[in-house]
Amino acid sequence: MTGLTVHAVVERRGLDLEFAVPPGEVLAVLGPNGAGKSTTLHVIAGLVTPELGRVRIGDRVVTDTEAGIRVPPHARRVGLMLQNPLLFPHLSVGANVAFGPRSRGRMTRTAARDCAHRWLAEVDASDLAGRTPRQLSGGQAQRVALARALAAEPDVLLLDEPMAGLDVAVAGAMRKVLRRVLTADGRCAVLITHDLLDVLTLADRVVVLESGRIVESGSTAAVLAVPKSRFAAHLAGVNLVTGVADGAGGLTTAWGTGWHGIPAEDVVVGGPAVAVFAPSAVAVYRDEPHGSPRNTVAVTVAELDSRGPGIRVRADEQPDGAPGLAADITAESAARLRLAPGEQVFFTVKAQEVAVHPAP
Repeated sequence: MTGLTVHAVVERRGLDLEFAVPPGEVLAVLGPNGAGKSTTLHVIAGLVTPELGRVRIGDRVVTDTEAGIRVPPHARRVGLMLQNPLLFPHLSVGANVAFGPRSRGRMTRTAARDCAHRWLAEVDASDLAGRTPRQLSGGQAQRVALARALAAEPDVLLLDEPMAGLDVAVAGAMRKVLRRVLTADGRCAVLITHDLLDVLTLADRVVVLESGRIVESGSTAAVLAVPKSRFAAHLAGVNLVTGVADGAGGLTTAWGTGWHGIPAEDVVVGGPAVAVFAPSAVAVYRDEPHGSPRNTVAVTVAELDSRGPGIRVRADEQPDGAPGLAADITAESAARLRLAPGEQVFFTVKAQEVAVHPAP
């Protein structure tokens, strides 16, 4: 049973974070491009040395800048699986998987071969053992890459966009395999992904990075149900508005727009807050509506996207640079409104559909 603790400051890349992954847990590290996700994995793997930090895997300290400890990558017992499988082209599939246990010098050739066959069977790839990498499809190559990583008996498995580039059916099968073997024998794993399905099917817990800092963390269910950061809201497919909590249960944005909603118990009046609501709760009007109490904001249509029987109306980005608000309406409503990019419309949402939470 092996856990992971990380504290790393990499000033040249703007990274400053600290987190822990208990044994048997899969942690998804999310965030926009350039947030520091890959740098985090490289620090754990020993490919990047932080100016200040400490990395502990189980009972072994593999990085400690104050104590001058830096265990080389090959001795950390960390498995790294990337979008590109990086299989050795001159070796068979079986030899690729046997390479890890054989290179550690603890196994005979026969034992390493048996180990390779065991892990190929574990990822449903036994029939590929005699092939060369050039004879594999993308999904097959990723299964082999996973078997090779696991055959080396890593204490921690690092996954950097492992399903990117795979078609839907292959990615689904790969997720099933990963879910089954990721935490075998109590190892922990760190997953980088931009795919909501990866997060939902593989991750127990989530941290969200922005500009090298952790801005949100929690269980997968909690973060996706009530996201408090822009990236998590985008991934979960909900609208998020930031501002300052007012005394009326809502918030006021920096550009003066007020939002009424239902505040969480831990919202502090005058403190930073976020308003979260689903695109399906938003109605769209050509003219400003009047009557029942609701939140109303004038927006400019940025794009229209077909989503099955409905249409998603995406507005221009918010004044603070946050993603534009979205509304899901029927195709009939879109036709009646005759919407087009560049036109101004009004988005409205009832106060009871808006949840207000403290900002991260």
